[in-house]
Amino acid sequence: MDKKILAKYLDFANHNQGATEADIKILCQKVIEYGFHTAFVNPYYISLAKGLLGGQGAVGTVVSFPLGQESREIKMASAIWAVKSGADELDVSMNVGLFKDKKYDEGLNEMKMIVFNVKELGKNSIVKFIIETGCLTDEEIKKASELVLLSGADFVKTCSGMGPRGASLKDVELIKSVVGEKIKVKVAGGVVNLDQAMGFIQAGVSRIGTSHAIDIVEGIKNSKQENSE
Repeated sequence: MDKKILAKYLDFANHNQGATEADIKILCQKVIEYGFHTAFVNPYYISLAKGLLGGQGAVGTVVSFPLGQESREIKMASAIWAVKSGADELDVSMNVGLFKDKKYDEGLNEMKMIVFNVKELGKNSIVKFIIETGCLTDEEIKKASELVLLSGADFVKTCSGMGPRGASLKDVELIKSVVGEKIKVKVAGGVVNLDQAMGFIQAGVSRIGTSHAIDIVEGIKNSKQENSE
């Protein structure tokens, strides 16, 4: 795969607790340099990233991350504020505890309300729900994917990257078995090299969230060098 094409699959992320303005400046510079799809930052840095990118990449942020157990009202308010502040994409953590209690109607209503309020702003913002596959059984992954599909969201996202484990190819298979091509799939958590990224892309994901985006695209160059030796 061409390096520029691969870069468009990648959301370059920095969700570190200690992320500074200098770190976000570097992140945005690399998004522009490599052509990554999105710079994903913590909510505090949305406006900074928006200004730094100047339209040369999307700005993404997280909502109720990584636990998802804030109230519906706080999650909605956070999502609306993020979009008004300049976020193009929102990765929202699902309330996994609510889901594990089989309160599916309540969880779906929360997701629907978030999607409705974000879309009402008319800014074409993308909404993804993080279902945290590492906390779920196979059947629960499929059920959670069904709820995300019914919510009207744009993506199912596998993991926060801060849960019990990262994404797996089996996660993608289970999610795709439910959503098909109706909505997209994003993976995150532990995707650190070219081989892993290509495996997920071949499995049908549309986006990969990673703090190792540079390593992944540089893996193409390294692979070509190895093949020529």
